[in-house]
Amino acid sequence: MVEIILATFSGLIIGGIFTLMKLPIPAPPVISGCMAIFGVWAGHHIILQALDYLSR
Repeated sequence: MVEIILATFSGLIIGGIFTLMKLPIPAPPVISGCMAIFGVWAGHHIILQALDYLSR
């Protein structure tokens, strides 16, 4: 949980810095980009679970 809070806090800080410097945000601006990131994460965990299940 601490990791999630720190990641959120650092994201807020970086987002603020980029906005103050008038730079584009270093993150996907639309929900499809966010879902792609989630898909990569979910795919990673699904494969790990499948490999663990098959190695038993």
